[in-house]
Amino acid sequence: MKSRHTTQNSSFYSRQNNWSKVLLLSTLSASIALTACGKKDGAAPGAGGAAGAGAMPPAEVVVTVAERQPVSQYVELAGRTSAYQVSPVIPQVGGIILKRLFQEGSTVTAGQALYQIDPATTRTDVDAAQAAVQRNKANLAALKVTASRYKGLIASNAVSQLDYDSALQQVALSEADLAASQATLRNSQIKLDYATVRSPITGQSGVSSVTAGALVVANQATPLVTIQQNDPMYVDISQSSADMLKLRQQISAGKLGKPQSTQISLTLEDGSSYPIQGRLEFSNASVDPTSGSVILRAVVPNPSGLLLPGMYVKAKINQGVVHNGILLPQQAVTHNPKGEATVLVVGADGTVSPRTIQTSNTQGDKWIVTGGLENGERVILEGSQKAKPGSKVHATVAPTSDAGSTPAAANAPVASAKPVSATSTKTASAQS
Repeated sequence: MKSRHTTQNSSFYSRQNNWSKVLLLSTLSASIALTACGKKDGAAPGAGGAAGAGAMPPAEVVVTVAERQPVSQYVELAGRTSAYQVSPVIPQVGGIILKRLFQEGSTVTAGQALYQIDPATTRTDVDAAQAAVQRNKANLAALKVTASRYKGLIASNAVSQLDYDSALQQVALSEADLAASQATLRNSQIKLDYATVRSPITGQSGVSSVTAGALVVANQATPLVTIQQNDPMYVDISQSSADMLKLRQQISAGKLGKPQSTQISLTLEDGSSYPIQGRLEFSNASVDPTSGSVILRAVVPNPSGLLLPGMYVKAKINQGVVHNGILLPQQAVTHNPKGEATVLVVGADGTVSPRTIQTSNTQGDKWIVTGGLENGERVILEGSQKAKPGSKVHATVAPTSDAGSTPAAANAPVASAKPVSATSTKTASAQS
């Protein structure tokens, strides 16, 4: 009985040992599998750099290459158009308007008849002046005959020297009277001509202030009509005296060169561009005390009559040349809390670094950079959200049509960034 019990106990312990061995082997297998998995997923200290870089590749950015070049600095200023010539037509003689000889609003030429004033009175004055001239001519002829006869008789003492001298004086006085009457005749004829009111210039007529039957007087205050010459057209442009002073100081200091051209271009009230360029004529020599501005005057051709006096326009003017400027697209420039212009620059090793720059003005959709960048440096245009200062990026140069002028040597992509450090790899593996 005892032997049977012992045999059963031995069998039980034997089965228990077998289960223990199986459990131990299972535990070891699981541990080995976990270790192998950890080695596959994790980065080993000696050989995990390349695998970590593949897990987090450098950010892709698009850059433009800075190129120093002479850059024209333009400014856009507000202005008003005004007629090249304005001539109020005022009558030189008085009388009744018989007829208006032009169509209101039409183009008239210099010397064209505009109004006919009743010439009856002035024609009578001409007739009277002509009669006076005829009378003085006849009187002068008679006096000359007497003086000539006295000259022949004075040798035989038939007349005295006194009578002869008196005859000569009468001839001289008659000649003066004739000259005066002739001047009166010419004046009367001028007034008769003034009875036909003519246009002094070629231009567009306005609204007539009188009609047929109206009484006008010489040199009245109200013009009969106003004629305006609108081709070419003046454009009066206003610029603040502070900006003008700053511009002159920059030119004096050599920071800006004088503009090579005085041409301007106009933008009309509806935003469209005027197709013909004009030129600057002069700038006012004084500052308007009420507005603190200086007036610049330009002349713009207006053959089609598109420009009318009093229109509001914007004038784009070349005010100087930045000798070593850099044109940088506006999308590449941001401003810090201090208001300073900043950009992100990609170094030769692909490292991103911030840079504060100096700008003077804009040209189209680009900033004119005057300082803070060197020739050939690469500035990030696209992808700046992914490019943090100090990080590595993979950069390619934007096409010339998108990024502006870039050197030919910069057409190849920038070299890709170096692999990230082992510390960064371990951190990334732990997070995954």
